[in-house]
This record gives sequence, C-alpha cells and structure tokens, in this order.
Amino acid sequence: MKLVCSQSELSSSLQLVSRAVAARPTHPVLANVLLTADEGTGRLSLTGFDLNLGIQTTLPASVQSSGAITLPARLLGEIVSRLPADSPITLEAADTAEQVELTSLSGSYQMRGMPAEDFPDLPLVQSGQPIRLEAEALVKGLRATLFASSSDEAKQLLTGVHLHLDADGLECAATDGHRLAVLRLAHGGPLGEHDAAGEPFAVTVPARSLRELERLLTGRQSEEPLALFCDRGQVVFLWADQVLTSRSLDGTYPNYRQLIPESFSRTIRVDRRSLIAALERVAVLADQHNNVVKLSTDHAGELLIQADAQDVGSGSESVPAENSGEPIQIAFNVRYLLDGLKAMGADQVVLHCNAPTTPAVLRAADEAAFTYLVMPVQIRS
Repeated sequence: MKLVCSQSELSSSLQLVSRAVAARPTHPVLANVLLTADEGTGRLSLTGFDLNLGIQTTLPASVQSSGAITLPARLLGEIVSRLPADSPITLEAADTAEQVELTSLSGSYQMRGMPAEDFPDLPLVQSGQPIRLEAEALVKGLRATLFASSSDEAKQLLTGVHLHLDADGLECAATDGHRLAVLRLAHGGPLGEHDAAGEPFAVTVPARSLRELERLLTGRQSEEPLALFCDRGQVVFLWADQVLTSRSLDGTYPNYRQLIPESFSRTIRVDRRSLIAALERVAVLADQHNNVVKLSTDHAGELLIQADAQDVGSGSESVPAENSGEPIQIAFNVRYLLDGLKAMGADQVVLHCNAPTTPAVLRAADEAAFTYLVMPVQIRS
C-alpha cells in the first residue's frame, strides 16, 4: 500500500471515525482504525467500529498501490493532527509487513499495525429500497429530541430516539419517563420512494449513535439526501461519502401519543428568552437543594417563579405573562423546563396545564410541530 493525501483531510477524517473506536476494546484490533487504499477510485477509506457503532468515510488520495491495514486510532490521530497543515502525507506499507511509514515535510514515523483481515466487517445492510430523508430535516428532528432520551441503561429502549415515517412525513420522539419531546416534520420525510408498499416505518436508534450522526451531518454542507437501510437489528445511514451503522433497540416503543392530553384548562403565554433568563437565575438556588421551581399565576399579567433551598435561602422572579383559566401553582424540575425551552426557536411559548399533578405541555405559540411534555413535581403546600 502506498498513497499521498492531504494532512487536513486525513486529520479531520480520523477525528470523525475515531468516535466509533472502542475506549475499552474487548479485542486489540477494535482500538484501531481500518485504512483501505483503492488505486482504481483514487480514494482512501477510514473505518472505526466498536461492534455497536460504526463510522466510515473516504477522502481523495493519490494511490500508487492498493492495500489495507489497521493502525492504532489514537496514536495515528495525534501524530497526524500535529503535522504541518500545508504538508502532504505519504503512507507506505509493504504487502507482507504490519508496519506503516508515515512521511511529511517535517519528518517520518513508523507505526506497527494489525492485519486488515482481523478487523470486523461493518454490517452494511443495503437490501430492499432505501428510505430517503432530507439531512437538514433529520438534524432538526434530532436536535429537538436527543436531550430527552434516558441515560439509564436499565431503561434500554428509552436510551434511544424513535423515528417514525409515514405518508405525512417524519416524526422524532424521545422520553426518559419524566419528559417527552416530539417533533413532527411534515416535509422532512421521504424524498421519493421509501419502500415498495409505502408502508409506515419505525425504528428506535441509540442516542449515542444519533449524536454522532448529527455531528456527521452538520460537519459538512451537502444537498444530497440521506439513505436509511434497516434490517435484522441494524440500521445503516449513507450520506455523501460517509457511512454510519448502528444496532437498533429491540422492543415496542411506548405509545407516547396517548400521554399527551387532548385539552387544557389553563394556558400561560410568555416570552421564551425572558422565561429562560429568569429560570436560570432562580436555578442557582434550586440546584442547591432539589432542582425544583414553583410557577404561580396568582396575579394577572405575570408569572411568578420561586425556588426554596432549605437552610440555604430562597429566590423569586416574575416575568410578564398572559394567563388564562383559574390561577395555579405548579412545580417542575428546572433543568427539564430549561432543556425544553432551549430546544425551541420561537419568541413566544405557551405552557398548557390542567392541574398541579397532571402532565403539562410546552409549545411554541406559532407552531404546533414541536411538543414538549413534562411531568410536574408534587410539592407539599
């Protein structure tokens, strides 16, 4: 194998695929990245795979002889990142040797690798018709929902985001049992055929994999649609010259639609930025105790926000609000409220609620596509 490539392209590609390299590998080769040079296409392919998440990308290279080898991901990444940006990099390995020589204008390095045959194959499911998605729409859906997924491995199905596609478009949903974020993208669905019968499609993908997908999709500009394949517990996302594979989560995702109340007796309309600023100030005290803030609509034209940290102190803020319905005092985890508000882009938001003990829903005042349900905290009056 012998090739010449750009330092900056090799460095950024290594950073990308290294996110799928195992931190504590169960086998030594899983700490490596697979390099495959193809003389015919004039490209170098890099692959990282920890048996759950796989990322593959390619970059242009002047390939003099094809070949493949695996090299320690961390060591290779640190060397390449420190080489001069304006210097081309030459990689050379004898066909029988497991050592690679890396040369740039500033010097040369030798690294021991492992045979490419030892590296596990990426599960590239590409059977059936791909589901085509707009990359921009999918990024929007992931940003609006990823934060609400659970970090508790005991609730395995809830550690992912549920993607549901039908004739009306794409819906992304995530819940950790305390809050639920749902974004409906009416025009973010298939850009043409998805499967032969046009059947609704649903899959739950681990949040970790989708965070890497979001990073991959936002890392470069491309109008190209994303192709999604799904089969036997694996999902594959193909986009531009990049591939991300992940296992899917087994089980039936909760019927979250039935959790959202159909009507509300009380609404509180406020300026989103003013509410975020007030909550963040009061959160300084709330964080000292139990993260709980109380919201009260006792006075017309304002929303009162209070936090009481036992043995530390208390604080209150008020923001202008349009309140309808009977006055209410309702308490929430301040972090859950802030997460939902920051996921919205609207100037005005509406908090819909019925009682201090029933689910409340936050929505943008001018858009119904995003729904954020949060369970109140029960407080002793």
